[in-house]
Amino acid sequence: MSDIKNSSENTIEIEGLTKKFKNLVAVDHLNLTVKKGSVFGFLGPNGAGKTTTLRLLMGLARSTSGTARILGRDIHNNMLSIRKRIGYLPDVPALYGWMTAKEYLTFVGELFNIEQSELDQRVGSLLEFADLRGVKTKIGGYSRGMKQRLGLVQSLVNQPEVLFLDEPTSALDPIGRKEVLDMIESLAEETTVFFSTHILSDVERVCDTVAILNKGRLMTESNLAELKSRYAQPVFLMEFDSEYSAFKKRLQGFSWVLGIEQEANKLKIRVDDAKFGQMELPRLLAQTGVLLRSFEIIEPTLEEIFVQVVEEK
Repeated sequence: MSDIKNSSENTIEIEGLTKKFKNLVAVDHLNLTVKKGSVFGFLGPNGAGKTTTLRLLMGLARSTSGTARILGRDIHNNMLSIRKRIGYLPDVPALYGWMTAKEYLTFVGELFNIEQSELDQRVGSLLEFADLRGVKTKIGGYSRGMKQRLGLVQSLVNQPEVLFLDEPTSALDPIGRKEVLDMIESLAEETTVFFSTHILSDVERVCDTVAILNKGRLMTESNLAELKSRYAQPVFLMEFDSEYSAFKKRLQGFSWVLGIEQEANKLKIRVDDAKFGQMELPRLLAQTGVLLRSFEIIEPTLEEIFVQVVEEK
């Protein structure tokens, strides 16, 4: 039995979810919980099993074993009712190129049987949100960024309680990526967002909780601050106003110094204990008479953590 407990605080609860394709295990006994109102980063390299997991959660594929609950309902028995309360943006949204954005959003709303006066108001708000109000061009003439923004707001037409996003920024240029991330960020707390991606910087910017998947297996799951704390390898960045080769040579003789990187008048020093490093480094500086310009502790990036998690397991 899993230790996952059904709770009104959890929007998504995944228990032992597994999907096999002949000899390939795409998703391997996955256990996850996603809290209500969070922006949950589902992170992994291409081929890790992220899209397969999303397809299972959306009812677009059937699991080999295990189950999941969305909004307290089992996905195997309640998918029709679940779909009324969720939104989904695939990596390449299928849009009708002969429609305008307003026509397309209206069409989507009619599929949900939204009353016309309410739908008109909702479509207007969504066009404003996507910065597409007043755009008369047919969708076929849109840029990739415009299509992605439209795809995102179409997933919001039914005012979903949970929003599933599959690589929403992977094919966008920097401006398009920023626009979509700004939209996702503004949804925080109003909607639970399950954000699947391999772009580490996107997760670091908008997500509060992260799960790292590799070869179908869950490597780790934690809020971002705890993850950085758990895998943080203390790094000090020191910039000098004088020649510092004697100081660098002294450092190379200590076992608590795990690595030294040099760039121009800077040293990046990895140590095994942050507090010890804060005490020892200034003392050694004073002994060698080196003039220091700046001294700071650097947080690990999500990319560094990702590499460390995957390599250790």
